Amino acid sequence: MKVSINALLTVLLLGIQLPVQALSLEDIQDNGEISVAVYRDFPPYSWLDGDEAKGFDVDIARELASGLGVKLHLHWMIPDENLDDDLRNHVWKGHYLARIEDEAMLRREVADVMLRVPYDREFAFKVDPDGLVINDLVHFFAPYQRERWELLIDTDKVEDIQNLAYFNYEKVGVEIDTLPDFYLVGAFRGMLRKNVVHYTTTVDALNGMGAGEVGAVMGMKSQLEWGMQALNEKAGRERFVLADIPMPNLTKRFWEVGMAVKDDHRGLAYALEDVITQLVTSGEMARIAERYHFEFLKTDFYRVMESQ
Repeated sequence: MKVSINALLTVLLLGIQLPVQALSLEDIQDNGEISVAVYRDFPPYSWLDGDEAKGFDVDIARELASGLGVKLHLHWMIPDENLDDDLRNHVWKGHYLARIEDEAMLRREVADVMLRVPYDREFAFKVDPDGLVINDLVHFFAPYQRERWELLIDTDKVEDIQNLAYFNYEKVGVEIDTLPDFYLVGAFRGMLRKNVVHYTTTVDALNGMGAGEVGAVMGMKSQLEWGMQALNEKAGRERFVLADIPMPNLTKRFWEVGMAVKDDHRGLAYALEDVITQLVTSGEMARIAERYHFEFLKTDFYRVMESQ
């Protein structure tokens, strides 16, 4: 009996440590389902409205499943401390708390593909202090959207803004611990710090601006446009507008968003990239963005493709 108990404990411990493998293209087609990772509570990209999943990335996930001729399983993610952690937890290893039961063994759950991953060569090949590539088990591909940092203003509070110095006198909202937060707090040698108001999310900042707490919000352009539509609808007029002003010394105002799979699943990546290419070149990707009231910006990858 003692031997049996020890053997069972060994099996269970091994089971807890084994990751659920992300599936290859052939396995996905055989199983008839693909698991796509999207961020939870992140409008207009992905969120739950009651029991209904909504958002730009959710609609893209549906198109990916349809393009492969399989069903969609949404794998909801809660952001960890950084993107490296998110990739580890949801693409190639799995989080130790996110376990599922499979063949009487507990194993970690990962998705087949993750959306809204910054498509950046420097990030993809960054190394740890020992010189090892941190994300060598991940393949980045199919940059499907260009993003940029932008400023949304309340014209009842902010008039004729020409540059960021305006926020010496008016409050501006940001999501805490984001690039807009660090940028505005440090701008003009910290002169704006007293007027930078921190919120848990950009959506909270937009709600704060609607309530008159701040005169502007800095964040992602598409998210600001989504929030602007709702705020103006509530105000009954075009009270909230984007202000395209200079942002000197902002290290990266534009970036691209793509997808990620486990590195040895390149076949799946190629098939999904074909679906994305069709969505972009047909104009369907732009129509999906219109549903969520923001302008779709093509990435360099597709702009160059269409110019050839």
